[in-house]
Amino acid sequence: MNAKSTFEEVVTTASLTDSAAKTLPTPTPLTTHGGAKVISIFNQKGGVGKTTTTINLGAALVELGRRVLLVDFDPQGGMTLGLGVRGNELPKEETVYYAIMDPSHNPEDIVLKSSMPGLDFLPANRELATAETVLGAEIGSQFFLKRVLNPLKDFYDVILIDCQPTMGQLAINALVASDEVIVPLQCEWFSLHGFIELNNNLNKVRQALNPDLKLSGILATMYDRRAVHNREVLARIVEQFPEDTFETIIAKTIRFSESSVKGEPIVQYAQNSGAANAYRRLARELISRGGAK
Repeated sequence: MNAKSTFEEVVTTASLTDSAAKTLPTPTPLTTHGGAKVISIFNQKGGVGKTTTTINLGAALVELGRRVLLVDFDPQGGMTLGLGVRGNELPKEETVYYAIMDPSHNPEDIVLKSSMPGLDFLPANRELATAETVLGAEIGSQFFLKRVLNPLKDFYDVILIDCQPTMGQLAINALVASDEVIVPLQCEWFSLHGFIELNNNLNKVRQALNPDLKLSGILATMYDRRAVHNREVLARIVEQFPEDTFETIIAKTIRFSESSVKGEPIVQYAQNSGAANAYRRLARELISRGGAK
């Protein structure tokens, strides 16, 4: 989005109609796979749509012929549950926690298949919370997740990491392992102000650990065009970060909660819904911006 984009254009995109979803070209499906780009879905604030974005952006990329791996890197295990698996019923040896803590463990052994062919994931449960303390005491621990993901890149085109909503050891691991980061931002003032602190932390990670980390973009989420407050905040986001804001906007809808209960991505659960088309558009936009192949 360039600086000339107007608020009216943004709101038009936010209507999430089928025609809006077709404004970006459909990329050609890939015939060969591998060399995955790693993208963290991160915000230091909870409840902004990180897990929803990880699952549904991943599924939309699969529809475009990409092979995608999702990584649940939040001890709450919401992404795992949203894909139909009760993470707390899994032994720790079958979760991402064990993969990062045991260098001899083959990460391929814990990869699970989702209900959507081409969409795989590394599950998590509350055991991952204990990693915060352990990682803080280990030399080079910031690179543990990167070590786990490196051999998996050969099988996938995109790897999306669902991060926990704090700037702790797990988030640092995710950002060090990533090429880019997408920041879901709820359309409210506190979220907008929080992005400034988040951006400062991203710069610290670049300076100390991962100089190549890029911002894929800010993704406006949970948008209600009927709310004046939401419209005002959206306009401010576009005004302050015109080059860094995705044109695609994710509206608030009960469909996301319903699909999570069902354990399916929205593109499967409600294929023709505005919510599904929004993530399809986001996938196209991400590819068009060079954030994915």
